[in-house]
Amino acid sequence: MSVDPKAYYDKFSVTYNRRRGRGYHALIDEIQAAAVPISPSSRILEAGCGTGLVMSVLRSRGATDLVGIDLSSGMLSAARRDGERVAQASVTALPFADASFDVAYSFKVLAHVPDIRLALREMARVVRPGGTLVVEFYNRGSMRGLRWKLKKLLGGESTGTQQRETELFTRYDSLADMISYLPAGTRLETVKGAIVVTPAAAAMRIPLLSSLLTFLERRSATSALARYAGFVMLVVRRL
Repeated sequence: MSVDPKAYYDKFSVTYNRRRGRGYHALIDEIQAAAVPISPSSRILEAGCGTGLVMSVLRSRGATDLVGIDLSSGMLSAARRDGERVAQASVTALPFADASFDVAYSFKVLAHVPDIRLALREMARVVRPGGTLVVEFYNRGSMRGLRWKLKKLLGGESTGTQQRETELFTRYDSLADMISYLPAGTRLETVKGAIVVTPAAAAMRIPLLSSLLTFLERRSATSALARYAGFVMLVVRRL
């Protein structure tokens, strides 16, 4: 049986930001943030903001009206310490009125939500007609998807808090599955991706290889190779 996600991330929040500001994880945040359309007047929601790392990247790119929600009080405490505007809530029950945002996005979260269709309906509900959703899924057909199968066989990696990542509900989808989850009243605009060629986070700690992989990941994020990425992002228009 899967562990309670709130309790899992409350514990994980203690160590979550370690090594997140460089290498593999920082590159993922950079590529994810680049997929979010922003303007000085955009009101933007992050559904599942964690410690606010992507919010921070977006603010550095000029976003000014950012709101984040997350289940975990521990994650939210870290985000608040960095000055982010956040609230405790579930992506399946967003505490906002219809059409409240120009953009809503979610990274590294939806794969852990069993009722994925409800979560996506909620995100679409709070985005205005003509607005944008950027929703990310874990890709079954990627190198990362293969690694996940191996991790499940071997018991998974520790989060540093006497927990293992395989204890948390996690879904890996095909691209066709991802598209099928999109709610009525939305239209898929494009597919973007993060982590296409990098076999594991450890590869980013090898100096010359790290530079090459970073170059290749940035180039492939918006190319036809994006559909083979470990993290697939669907950019969706609210009709």
